[in-house]
Amino acid sequence: MKFFKNIVVIILFQMTFNLIAQSYEVNLWEKEIPNAITNSTYEEIRFFEDSILVKVSQVKIPTLTIFKPKNPNGTAVVICPGGGYLHLAINKEGYKVAEWLNSLGITAVVLKYRLPSYKIMKNKSIGPLQDAQEAMRYVRKNAKKWNLDEHKIGIMGFSAGGHLASTLATKYDKAVYNITDSTSAKPDFSILVYPVISMEETITHKGSKTNLLGLNPSKKLENLFSNETQVNLQTPKTFIIHATDDKSVPVENSINYYLALKSNKVSTEIHVYKKGGHGFGLGKENTSLFWTTDCENWLKDNQL
Repeated sequence: MKFFKNIVVIILFQMTFNLIAQSYEVNLWEKEIPNAITNSTYEEIRFFEDSILVKVSQVKIPTLTIFKPKNPNGTAVVICPGGGYLHLAINKEGYKVAEWLNSLGITAVVLKYRLPSYKIMKNKSIGPLQDAQEAMRYVRKNAKKWNLDEHKIGIMGFSAGGHLASTLATKYDKAVYNITDSTSAKPDFSILVYPVISMEETITHKGSKTNLLGLNPSKKLENLFSNETQVNLQTPKTFIIHATDDKSVPVENSINYYLALKSNKVSTEIHVYKKGGHGFGLGKENTSLFWTTDCENWLKDNQL
């Protein structure tokens, strides 16, 4: 009996090792972090459930966790977890999503981006965008090393992470830090899941808006980060998911962004489900359960 118990322990250890071996974490910025303020008392907070990291807050050192599939198909996706720009749902909207993308042959990179705070940033509204731009450049620079097609690198975001993803999709060429080469930060496509899009008061997620822009932002700043107003002909093709009964982030966020893409003749597809609420991740119940199949079909249709 003891022999079999030992065998089970060995197998479980090997399974754990294999899972860990498939991913690794690196610091996003090799040198100084732009826009940063040194604050030795401000430390990242990690939340665990059953020894699994599920959420992080007070992020000041951004990282990338790279998940490589066994048989890469050349496509990569940078994933931005949500959390209202207050925390990151790093497991449900990060690591689990990366594993799903790996099952499709897609290389996945989970971005643990800085959460906006004047305690660690000179300008908190651009901190997450700086990290998203650099993440895209980092992956593109490593495309050959990772056997990727540098023209098949996309961005994906959930909730407030969807706001960051759509901010990158519309502001990839905005100069928010000094760059040392010509590597593009433009995503080749974006996938937005119950995204915050707008800072317009009647439909925005107020927590995300306040955390990113402050309590009383100017109309100019609100408009700048209302991404439905920032779409143009060069905005990358987009796949959008939302639930009609989302009480946290109104579905109008996705609908208005879709209409802006359509009016600019940007290739786009939207799935609005009757039920699903907010924060369903890879899907729990109701019609939102099937969004991953719809997304997989869209990826195939676009040769991704």
